[in-house]
Amino acid sequence: MRRLRACLGAAAAVGLAAAGTTALVAGSASGATSALSNRWYAAAPYLMPLDNDPPDPATIMDATGLKAFQLAFVLAPNGGGCSPTWGGTAAVSSDTAVQSVVNTIRAKGGDVSVSIGGYGGTKLGQVCSDAAATAAAYQQVITKYGLHAIDFDLEEPEYENTAAIKNEIGAAKILQQNNPGLYVSVTTAGTADGTGWFGKQMLLEAKSQGFTPNNFSIMPFDGGFNGAASQTSALTNFNQILQSTFGWDQATAYAHEGFSGMNGRSDTGEFFTQTDFQTVLDYATSHNMDRFTFWSLNRDRQCTPADNGGRTSGTCSSVAQNSWDFAKYSVKFAGVTPPSSTPTPTPTPTPPSTGCKPAWSSTAVYTVGNEVSYNNHNWKAKWWTQNETPVASDWGVWQDEGAC
Repeated sequence: MRRLRACLGAAAAVGLAAAGTTALVAGSASGATSALSNRWYAAAPYLMPLDNDPPDPATIMDATGLKAFQLAFVLAPNGGGCSPTWGGTAAVSSDTAVQSVVNTIRAKGGDVSVSIGGYGGTKLGQVCSDAAATAAAYQQVITKYGLHAIDFDLEEPEYENTAAIKNEIGAAKILQQNNPGLYVSVTTAGTADGTGWFGKQMLLEAKSQGFTPNNFSIMPFDGGFNGAASQTSALTNFNQILQSTFGWDQATAYAHEGFSGMNGRSDTGEFFTQTDFQTVLDYATSHNMDRFTFWSLNRDRQCTPADNGGRTSGTCSSVAQNSWDFAKYSVKFAGVTPPSSTPTPTPTPTPPSTGCKPAWSSTAVYTVGNEVSYNNHNWKAKWWTQNETPVASDWGVWQDEGAC
Protein backbone atom coordinates (compact mmCIF):
# COMPACT_ATOMS: atom_id res chain seq x y z
CA MET A 1 0.00 0.00 0.00
CA ARG A 2 0.98 3.64 -0.35
CA ARG A 3 3.68 2.97 -2.91
CA LEU A 4 4.17 6.69 -3.49
CA ARG A 5 5.52 7.21 -0.02
CA ALA A 6 8.97 6.77 -1.53
CA CYS A 7 12.32 6.77 0.21
CA LEU A 8 13.81 10.04 1.38
CA GLY A 9 15.95 11.63 -1.29
CA ALA A 10 19.58 12.46 -0.75
CA ALA A 11 18.74 16.13 -1.21
CA ALA A 12 15.92 16.02 1.33
CA ALA A 13 17.15 19.00 3.31
CA VAL A 14 17.34 21.08 0.14
CA GLY A 15 13.78 20.07 -0.77
CA LEU A 16 12.60 21.10 2.67
CA ALA A 17 14.11 24.54 2.32
CA ALA A 18 12.64 24.89 -1.17
CA ALA A 19 9.18 24.18 0.24
CA GLY A 20 9.46 27.32 2.34
CA THR A 21 9.26 25.66 5.73
CA THR A 22 10.21 28.08 8.47
CA ALA A 23 13.64 27.11 9.78
CA LEU A 24 13.78 27.36 13.54
CA VAL A 25 16.78 26.46 15.61
CA ALA A 26 15.99 23.39 17.68
CA GLY A 27 16.46 24.18 21.31
CA SER A 28 16.22 21.25 23.65
CA ALA A 29 16.40 17.75 22.26
CA SER A 30 12.73 17.10 22.85
CA GLY A 31 11.04 20.37 21.95
CA ALA A 32 8.16 19.06 24.03
CA THR A 33 4.89 20.93 24.12
CA SER A 34 1.49 20.56 25.71
CA ALA A 35 -0.58 17.77 24.24
CA LEU A 36 -3.59 18.43 22.05
CA SER A 37 -6.80 16.49 22.58
CA ASN A 38 -6.71 12.91 21.29
CA ARG A 39 -9.27 13.95 18.68
CA TRP A 40 -6.59 16.01 16.92
CA TYR A 41 -4.05 13.18 16.86
CA ALA A 42 -6.82 10.95 15.50
CA ALA A 43 -7.39 13.43 12.68
CA ALA A 44 -3.74 14.12 11.78
CA PRO A 45 -3.11 13.63 8.03
CA TYR A 46 0.21 12.19 6.87
CA LEU A 47 2.99 14.55 5.84
CA MET A 48 6.40 13.59 4.47
CA PRO A 49 8.57 16.41 5.85
CA LEU A 50 11.68 15.55 3.82
CA ASP A 51 10.40 14.30 0.48
CA ASN A 52 7.64 14.63 -2.15
CA ASP A 53 7.90 18.44 -2.32
CA PRO A 54 6.84 18.98 1.30
CA PRO A 55 4.34 21.81 1.74
CA ASP A 56 4.74 24.44 4.43
CA PRO A 57 2.66 23.22 7.39
CA ALA A 58 2.14 26.80 8.57
CA THR A 59 0.39 27.59 5.29
CA ILE A 60 -1.91 24.61 5.71
CA MET A 61 -2.68 25.55 9.31
CA ASP A 62 -3.56 29.12 8.32
CA ALA A 63 -5.75 27.98 5.42
CA THR A 64 -7.68 25.19 7.16
CA GLY A 65 -7.34 25.39 10.94
CA LEU A 66 -5.52 22.05 11.00
CA LYS A 67 -3.47 21.54 14.17
CA ALA A 68 -1.99 18.03 13.98
CA PHE A 69 0.30 16.34 11.44
CA GLN A 70 1.34 12.67 11.06
CA LEU A 71 5.03 12.80 10.07
CA ALA A 72 6.23 9.85 7.97
CA PHE A 73 8.23 7.57 8.11
CA VAL A 74 10.71 6.27 10.69
CA LEU A 75 12.63 3.21 9.45
CA ALA A 76 15.75 1.20 10.22
CA PRO A 77 18.99 2.46 8.61
CA ASN A 78 19.45 1.32 5.01
CA GLY A 79 22.91 0.11 5.95
CA GLY A 80 21.63 -2.03 8.82
CA GLY A 81 21.28 -1.60 12.57
CA CYS A 82 18.63 -1.01 15.21
CA SER A 83 18.49 2.78 15.33
CA PRO A 84 15.73 5.10 14.06
CA THR A 85 16.10 7.09 10.85
CA TRP A 86 13.87 9.12 8.60
CA GLY A 87 13.31 7.02 5.51
CA GLY A 88 16.35 4.84 6.18
CA THR A 89 18.82 7.64 5.46
CA ALA A 90 18.62 10.49 8.00
CA ALA A 91 19.46 9.54 11.59
CA VAL A 92 16.92 10.76 14.13
CA SER A 93 19.69 11.34 16.66
CA SER A 94 21.32 14.09 14.57
CA ASP A 95 18.20 15.44 12.88
CA THR A 96 17.57 19.18 12.70
CA ALA A 97 15.44 19.34 9.52
CA VAL A 98 12.39 17.50 10.87
CA GLN A 99 12.84 19.20 14.23
CA SER A 100 12.45 22.56 12.50
CA VAL A 101 9.17 21.37 10.96
CA VAL A 102 7.98 20.26 14.40
CA ASN A 103 8.97 23.61 15.86
CA THR A 104 7.07 25.46 13.13
CA ILE A 105 3.90 23.52 13.85
CA ARG A 106 4.18 23.87 17.62
CA ALA A 107 4.89 27.60 17.38
CA LYS A 108 1.42 27.95 15.84
CA GLY A 109 -0.30 25.91 18.57
CA GLY A 110 -0.23 22.55 16.80
CA ASP A 111 1.56 19.27 17.36
CA VAL A 112 2.77 16.15 15.56
CA SER A 113 2.54 12.41 15.71
CA VAL A 114 5.26 10.28 14.09
CA SER A 115 4.48 7.28 11.90
CA ILE A 116 6.81 4.32 11.81
CA GLY A 117 6.90 1.77 9.03
CA GLY A 118 4.90 2.38 5.87
CA TYR A 119 5.16 0.58 2.56
CA GLY A 120 8.65 -0.60 1.62
CA GLY A 121 11.96 0.00 3.33
CA THR A 122 13.36 -1.93 6.28
CA LYS A 123 11.41 -1.63 9.51
CA LEU A 124 12.98 -1.65 12.95
CA GLY A 125 10.86 -4.63 13.95
CA GLN A 126 12.59 -6.61 11.22
CA VAL A 127 16.15 -5.94 12.41
CA CYS A 128 16.00 -5.28 16.17
CA SER A 129 16.60 -8.35 18.31
CA ASP A 130 13.34 -8.32 20.24
CA ALA A 131 10.40 -6.17 21.32
CA ALA A 132 12.43 -4.42 24.03
CA ALA A 133 15.17 -3.41 21.60
CA THR A 134 12.55 -2.25 19.09
CA ALA A 135 10.82 -0.18 21.77
CA ALA A 136 14.14 1.35 22.83
CA ALA A 137 14.73 2.53 19.27
CA TYR A 138 11.27 4.10 19.08
CA GLN A 139 11.69 5.65 22.52
CA GLN A 140 14.56 7.67 21.05
CA VAL A 141 12.06 9.21 18.62
CA ILE A 142 9.52 9.94 21.37
CA THR A 143 12.18 11.56 23.53
CA LYS A 144 13.82 13.49 20.68
CA TYR A 145 10.59 15.20 19.62
CA GLY A 146 8.67 15.11 22.90
CA LEU A 147 5.88 13.10 21.28
CA HIS A 148 2.36 12.68 22.62
CA ALA A 149 1.30 10.34 19.78
CA ILE A 150 2.77 7.64 17.57
CA ASP A 151 1.48 5.53 14.67
CA PHE A 152 2.54 1.96 13.85
CA ASP A 153 1.98 1.62 10.09
CA LEU A 154 2.29 -2.14 9.66
CA GLU A 155 2.01 -3.23 6.05
CA GLU A 156 3.94 -4.95 3.27
CA PRO A 157 6.39 -6.53 3.46
CA GLU A 158 6.80 -6.34 7.25
CA TYR A 159 3.38 -7.61 8.23
CA GLU A 160 4.13 -10.86 6.42
CA ASN A 161 7.00 -11.44 8.89
CA THR A 162 5.65 -13.04 12.07
CA ALA A 163 8.74 -12.23 14.16
CA ALA A 164 8.76 -8.59 13.00
CA ILE A 165 5.09 -8.10 13.87
CA LYS A 166 5.67 -9.67 17.28
CA ASN A 167 8.46 -7.14 17.85
CA GLU A 168 6.35 -4.19 16.65
CA ILE A 169 3.28 -5.05 18.71
CA GLY A 170 5.45 -5.80 21.72
CA ALA A 171 7.23 -2.48 21.28
CA ALA A 172 3.92 -0.63 20.99
CA LYS A 173 2.77 -2.17 24.27
CA ILE A 174 6.03 -1.20 26.02
CA LEU A 175 5.84 2.38 24.74
CA GLN A 176 2.23 2.64 25.84
CA GLN A 177 3.19 1.50 29.34
CA ASN A 178 6.32 3.67 29.62
CA ASN A 179 4.75 6.86 28.23
CA PRO A 180 1.47 7.43 30.09
CA GLY A 181 -1.13 9.14 27.93
CA LEU A 182 0.68 8.34 24.66
CA TYR A 183 -1.85 8.13 21.80
CA VAL A 184 -1.10 4.95 19.81
CA SER A 185 -2.64 4.04 16.47
CA VAL A 186 -1.97 0.89 14.46
CA THR A 187 -2.56 1.18 10.70
CA THR A 188 -2.70 -1.73 8.26
CA ALA A 189 -3.95 -2.71 4.82
CA GLY A 190 -7.66 -2.76 4.00
CA THR A 191 -9.58 -5.24 1.87
CA ALA A 192 -13.22 -5.56 0.87
CA ASP A 193 -13.59 -7.99 3.79
CA GLY A 194 -12.06 -5.48 6.19
CA THR A 195 -8.46 -6.62 6.24
CA GLY A 196 -6.59 -9.60 4.82
CA TRP A 197 -5.03 -12.68 6.39
CA PHE A 198 -1.88 -10.87 7.54
CA GLY A 199 -3.91 -8.06 9.04
CA LYS A 200 -5.97 -10.57 10.97
CA GLN A 201 -2.81 -12.28 12.20
CA MET A 202 -1.56 -8.91 13.44
CA LEU A 203 -4.79 -8.44 15.42
CA LEU A 204 -4.39 -11.91 16.92
CA GLU A 205 -0.82 -11.03 17.94
CA ALA A 206 -2.11 -7.92 19.69
CA LYS A 207 -4.73 -9.99 21.46
CA SER A 208 -2.16 -12.58 22.57
CA GLN A 209 0.05 -9.85 24.02
CA GLY A 210 -2.85 -8.10 25.75
CA PHE A 211 -2.24 -4.91 23.76
CA THR A 212 -5.04 -2.47 22.94
CA PRO A 213 -4.09 0.75 21.12
CA ASN A 214 -6.34 3.76 20.79
CA ASN A 215 -7.37 2.33 17.43
CA PHE A 216 -6.70 -0.16 14.68
CA SER A 217 -7.05 1.65 11.35
CA ILE A 218 -7.40 0.16 7.88
CA MET A 219 -6.46 1.69 4.53
CA PRO A 220 -9.31 0.87 2.13
CA PHE A 221 -7.57 1.68 -1.14
CA ASP A 222 -5.25 -0.13 -3.58
CA GLY A 223 -7.41 -3.23 -3.26
CA GLY A 224 -10.09 -2.91 -5.91
CA PHE A 225 -12.04 -0.19 -4.14
CA ASN A 226 -14.30 2.19 -6.01
CA GLY A 227 -15.48 5.24 -4.10
CA ALA A 228 -16.94 5.71 -0.65
CA ALA A 229 -19.51 2.90 -0.67
CA SER A 230 -16.80 0.26 -1.03
CA GLN A 231 -14.81 1.91 1.77
CA THR A 232 -17.67 2.12 4.27
CA SER A 233 -18.51 -1.50 3.47
CA ALA A 234 -14.92 -2.47 4.33
CA LEU A 235 -15.14 -0.48 7.57
CA THR A 236 -18.34 -2.32 8.50
CA ASN A 237 -16.66 -5.65 7.82
CA PHE A 238 -13.56 -4.64 9.75
CA ASN A 239 -15.75 -3.74 12.70
CA GLN A 240 -17.04 -7.31 12.72
CA ILE A 241 -13.46 -8.61 12.65
CA LEU A 242 -12.62 -6.47 15.69
CA GLN A 243 -15.72 -7.76 17.48
CA SER A 244 -14.90 -11.41 16.82
CA THR A 245 -11.18 -11.04 17.59
CA PHE A 246 -11.41 -9.13 20.86
CA GLY A 247 -14.89 -10.04 22.04
CA TRP A 248 -16.07 -6.44 21.82
CA ASP A 249 -19.60 -5.31 21.13
CA GLN A 250 -20.22 -3.23 18.03
CA ALA A 251 -19.95 0.15 19.76
CA THR A 252 -16.68 -0.76 21.51
CA ALA A 253 -15.23 -2.00 18.23
CA TYR A 254 -16.13 1.25 16.46
CA ALA A 255 -14.56 3.21 19.35
CA HIS A 256 -11.28 1.38 18.53
CA GLU A 257 -11.56 1.60 14.74
CA GLY A 258 -9.99 4.05 12.33
CA PHE A 259 -9.98 5.01 8.65
CA SER A 260 -6.89 5.98 6.67
CA GLY A 261 -7.74 6.94 3.10
CA MET A 262 -5.89 8.13 0.03
CA ASN A 263 -6.98 11.43 -1.49
CA GLY A 264 -7.49 11.61 -5.24
CA ARG A 265 -6.04 8.94 -7.50
CA SER A 266 -4.65 5.91 -5.68
CA ASP A 267 -1.59 3.88 -6.63
CA THR A 268 -3.77 1.43 -8.57
CA GLY A 269 -5.88 4.06 -10.34
CA GLU A 270 -8.88 4.21 -8.00
CA PHE A 271 -10.38 7.66 -7.45
CA PHE A 272 -11.53 9.15 -4.15
CA THR A 273 -12.99 12.64 -4.44
CA GLN A 274 -14.04 15.23 -1.91
CA THR A 275 -17.56 13.77 -2.03
CA ASP A 276 -16.20 10.33 -1.13
CA PHE A 277 -14.31 11.82 1.81
CA GLN A 278 -17.46 13.51 3.08
CA THR A 279 -19.40 10.23 2.86
CA VAL A 280 -16.75 8.31 4.79
CA LEU A 281 -16.46 11.16 7.30
CA ASP A 282 -20.22 10.97 7.90
CA TYR A 283 -19.91 7.22 8.43
CA ALA A 284 -16.96 7.63 10.82
CA THR A 285 -18.62 10.29 12.94
CA SER A 286 -22.04 8.65 13.03
CA HIS A 287 -20.47 5.38 14.16
CA ASN A 288 -18.25 7.15 16.71
CA MET A 289 -15.05 5.85 15.13
CA ASP A 290 -11.77 6.86 16.76
CA ARG A 291 -9.72 7.99 13.74
CA PHE A 292 -10.05 9.64 10.33
CA THR A 293 -6.87 10.41 8.40
CA PHE A 294 -5.43 10.22 4.90
CA TRP A 295 -2.34 9.89 2.74
CA SER A 296 -1.20 12.61 2.23
CA LEU A 297 -0.87 16.37 2.66
CA ASN A 298 1.95 16.32 0.10
CA ARG A 299 -0.76 15.24 -2.40
CA ASP A 300 -3.46 17.66 -1.19
CA ARG A 301 -3.18 20.06 -4.12
CA GLN A 302 -4.13 19.99 -7.79
CA CYS A 303 -1.77 18.68 -10.44
CA THR A 304 -1.14 20.64 -13.58
CA PRO A 305 -4.20 20.31 -15.86
CA ALA A 306 -2.46 17.91 -18.23
CA ASP A 307 -1.81 15.49 -15.37
CA ASN A 308 -5.26 15.46 -13.76
CA GLY A 309 -6.58 11.92 -13.78
CA GLY A 310 -3.79 10.49 -15.89
CA ARG A 311 -1.25 9.44 -13.28
CA THR A 312 -0.77 8.95 -9.58
CA SER A 313 1.61 11.45 -8.03
CA GLY A 314 3.29 11.83 -4.66
CA THR A 315 2.96 15.61 -4.86
CA CYS A 316 -0.63 16.18 -6.12
CA SER A 317 -3.99 14.41 -6.10
CA SER A 318 -4.82 14.03 -9.83
CA VAL A 319 -8.37 15.27 -9.17
CA ALA A 320 -9.81 18.75 -9.50
CA GLN A 321 -9.43 20.55 -6.19
CA ASN A 322 -8.36 23.63 -4.31
CA SER A 323 -5.22 23.30 -2.22
CA TRP A 324 -5.87 21.59 1.12
CA ASP A 325 -9.45 20.53 0.28
CA PHE A 326 -8.91 17.13 1.85
CA ALA A 327 -7.26 18.49 5.00
CA LYS A 328 -10.53 20.26 5.76
CA TYR A 329 -12.22 16.89 6.35
CA SER A 330 -9.65 16.11 9.04
CA VAL A 331 -10.46 19.43 10.67
CA LYS A 332 -14.17 18.54 10.57
CA PHE A 333 -13.48 15.18 12.22
CA ALA A 334 -11.40 16.80 14.96
CA GLY A 335 -14.18 19.27 15.63
CA VAL A 336 -16.88 16.66 16.15
CA THR A 337 -17.48 16.11 19.85
CA PRO A 338 -17.77 12.38 20.57
CA PRO A 339 -20.97 11.52 22.45
CA SER A 340 -20.83 10.49 26.08
CA SER A 341 -20.74 6.78 26.79
CA THR A 342 -24.27 6.97 28.19
CA PRO A 343 -26.22 9.37 25.96
CA THR A 344 -29.63 10.55 27.11
CA PRO A 345 -32.26 9.04 24.79
CA THR A 346 -34.43 11.54 22.93
CA PRO A 347 -37.10 9.34 21.32
CA THR A 348 -39.36 10.78 18.67
CA PRO A 349 -42.89 9.32 18.74
CA THR A 350 -43.74 7.67 15.45
CA PRO A 351 -47.29 6.66 14.56
CA PRO A 352 -47.79 2.97 13.77
CA SER A 353 -47.51 2.03 10.15
CA THR A 354 -50.40 0.33 8.42
CA GLY A 355 -48.27 -2.05 6.38
CA CYS A 356 -44.85 -3.70 6.48
CA LYS A 357 -42.05 -2.67 4.14
CA PRO A 358 -39.96 -5.30 2.31
CA ALA A 359 -38.20 -7.60 4.76
CA TRP A 360 -34.67 -6.65 5.86
CA SER A 361 -31.88 -8.75 4.29
CA SER A 362 -28.43 -9.23 5.80
CA THR A 363 -26.85 -9.30 2.33
CA ALA A 364 -28.55 -6.25 0.84
CA VAL A 365 -26.96 -2.81 0.74
CA TYR A 366 -29.16 0.02 2.05
CA THR A 367 -28.61 3.76 1.70
CA VAL A 368 -30.10 6.74 3.49
CA GLY A 369 -33.92 6.71 3.35
CA ASN A 370 -34.32 3.03 2.42
CA GLU A 371 -37.11 1.32 4.40
CA VAL A 372 -37.37 -2.30 5.56
CA SER A 373 -39.37 -4.38 7.99
CA TYR A 374 -37.94 -6.49 10.81
CA ASN A 375 -39.55 -8.04 13.91
CA ASN A 376 -42.93 -6.55 12.97
CA HIS A 377 -41.55 -3.00 12.85
CA ASN A 378 -40.67 -0.77 9.91
CA TRP A 379 -37.22 0.79 9.88
CA LYS A 380 -35.56 3.60 7.88
CA ALA A 381 -31.80 3.71 7.12
CA LYS A 382 -30.02 6.86 8.32
CA TRP A 383 -26.93 6.19 6.20
CA TRP A 384 -25.26 3.47 4.12
CA THR A 385 -25.37 0.06 5.76
CA GLN A 386 -25.05 -3.65 5.15
CA ASN A 387 -25.57 -6.55 7.56
CA GLU A 388 -26.47 -4.30 10.51
CA THR A 389 -29.58 -5.74 12.16
CA PRO A 390 -32.36 -3.17 12.68
CA VAL A 391 -32.44 -2.31 16.38
CA ALA A 392 -33.48 0.79 18.30
CA SER A 393 -30.42 2.88 19.20
CA ASP A 394 -29.66 6.60 19.35
CA TRP A 395 -26.36 5.99 17.56
CA GLY A 396 -27.42 3.11 15.32
CA VAL A 397 -28.03 3.16 11.58
CA TRP A 398 -31.76 2.29 11.78
CA GLN A 399 -34.64 4.58 12.76
CA ASP A 400 -37.65 2.75 14.19
CA GLU A 401 -40.80 3.83 12.31
CA GLY A 402 -43.15 1.84 14.47
CA ALA A 403 -45.09 -1.41 14.41
CA CYS A 404 -46.44 -2.83 11.18
